[in-house]
Amino acid sequence: MTVKEKATVPNPSVDANGEQSLNKNTTKIIANLRKQNNLQATKSEKKCPVSAGQDALETISMEEMYDTIYPPKIPIVDGLIYNGTYLFVGAPKVGKSFFMAQLGYHVSKGIPLWGYPVQKGTVLYLALEDDYARLQKRLSRMFGMESTTDFHFATQSKHLKEGLEEQLMQFVTEHKDTRLIIIDTLQKVREAGGDKFSYASDYEIVTSLKKFSDAHGICLLVVHHTRKMESSDSFDMISGTNGLLGAADGAFIMQKEKRTENKAILEVAGRDQQDQRLELSFNREICVWELLKAETELWKEPADPMLESIAEFLKESGAKWCGTASELLALIPELDIQPNAFTRKLNISMERLYLEHRIRYESMRGHNGRKIRLINETEKRDDV
Repeated sequence: MTVKEKATVPNPSVDANGEQSLNKNTTKIIANLRKQNNLQATKSEKKCPVSAGQDALETISMEEMYDTIYPPKIPIVDGLIYNGTYLFVGAPKVGKSFFMAQLGYHVSKGIPLWGYPVQKGTVLYLALEDDYARLQKRLSRMFGMESTTDFHFATQSKHLKEGLEEQLMQFVTEHKDTRLIIIDTLQKVREAGGDKFSYASDYEIVTSLKKFSDAHGICLLVVHHTRKMESSDSFDMISGTNGLLGAADGAFIMQKEKRTENKAILEVAGRDQQDQRLELSFNREICVWELLKAETELWKEPADPMLESIAEFLKESGAKWCGTASELLALIPELDIQPNAFTRKLNISMERLYLEHRIRYESMRGHNGRKIRLINETEKRDDV
């Protein structure tokens, strides 16, 4: 069978580039789980009438939206941090750099953090307020002699708009499995002489970083400082204007009641996760942060009977299946749904199907019509 179009949640090790089409009945997806687009501004292949000297507004209908498969948001640390650009904010010397090293080590090794599952990948840490000797002492105290080749460091970089993006581009090009880049601190990469207190300037800084993280499907975690003035809302204490938080995908605020205390509160807010409040304790012997309790329990979506039935079917029938929506529905009789609605629901639920059941969903159009393919990535299999 000749396949003309294909939409997939693929194996994370695959790397490919491509542009989404929003044409009717097209279900394309970038062939890389880490790849993310700015889905609020995806270009359409439709040609709209253009008035003299002006670009037309590109739109998408609700029907086209339902017929399109969008890239899933894959967590870096499940329930805590995702692809995108985040701020990590705290007062000086509160323990931010220790946490950055701890997070980077866990991601580079694929080790769960406080019980949260972690997606393994290469990490770059721009420790711009440190030197290599200090980093060596800190890391050896935290992790002993258990090192990794997937955790990279730099103590100098160029400023934004003066070559930093090109430096980061070179790194992710050389390290295809990059998952996390830490910039410590934002002030070190601000362009010299920039307006520090302009909303527009702050918004533009984070927007440029977000554009990079979205284009490459990675997380950019930017360390920043709190302002001295207290506020009842912790997120109002971010130094600078609201433009920083407004452009970011989320923020972490680390605070201590007293600087000499070992305990800290980490508040988390973002677009792709629930607001959380975590109580941490700093283990001074090995210099790592330990979780005491999560004051906000993560809410979990109720089980989806359709996805549960698909997972059970694939478990019994084998690691992979390919056919039409009608054929699949005939094999799962408890699913009382029309084929067209079933396909659309699969498009929308693709992320849950992969994250909860590790089942990869693909959609393709051939000479005999549209077919779907399901692959259980927890099972060893041959290529379909």
